[in-house]
Amino acid sequence: MGFLSHIFYPWGLILQGLAIIHFIRRRPDTYWIYVILFLGPIGATVYLFAEALPDIGLARHSLKGFSRRKRIGQLQVAIRDNPSTGNYEELGDLYLEEGKLQPARDAYERAIAARANTLDPFYGRGLCAILLGDAAAALPDLEQVVAKDAGHDFHRAAGLLAHAYALTGQKERAETLFRRTTAISTLSETYLNFASLLASEGRNAEAREWIQKVLDKRPTMPGYQRRRERPWFRSATAMLKRLPA
Repeated sequence: MGFLSHIFYPWGLILQGLAIIHFIRRRPDTYWIYVILFLGPIGATVYLFAEALPDIGLARHSLKGFSRRKRIGQLQVAIRDNPSTGNYEELGDLYLEEGKLQPARDAYERAIAARANTLDPFYGRGLCAILLGDAAAALPDLEQVVAKDAGHDFHRAAGLLAHAYALTGQKERAETLFRRTTAISTLSETYLNFASLLASEGRNAEAREWIQKVLDKRPTMPGYQRRRERPWFRSATAMLKRLPA
């Protein structure tokens, strides 16, 4: 290994450095750090091909971010002359993709005030409200959406409504809706929110079962899905550590 390191110097160190930086930023499975450190340039190369190369898609996502920000600017100008529901709804969607929850919520609010006739701005406003910690405000919007379209956003709307019920103390309604939703949906977010409700009632064994359902999905997932689900896997692992055995 030392002979190979000498041949690849300094490129081997550069490869290892790039691999370590990517590992710190993306936090994949822990064993990769040992592959990078103990197998040297070869391990770093294997890691970069297995984990970093697929993330080129994230670079495309960053480029889309520039396009989104440009479009946001265009809409802000267009709205001065045409404050239509469609313009405000699109602005809300773009802000939401950028992670700017309060501006997104405000844009959806204006879309609704301009007499929106679709469920999307109500769902967007409710989604922003619950992500901002305002579950009570999210309830009427999410209830309206789920009443008219129970499967809205791949059943995420129903899962979020159940979570809003739980956060506002309506635990029986929350559990009923969680059980109905998890019977037809496998969203990790919904599973973990249900587990949080169960844990809050001291039903730790049940909570652990639902958390484990999230972690059990990881081995059979294709790589691109595992990367997308990593935040939920981390949340599940942290929740398991906090729960009494």
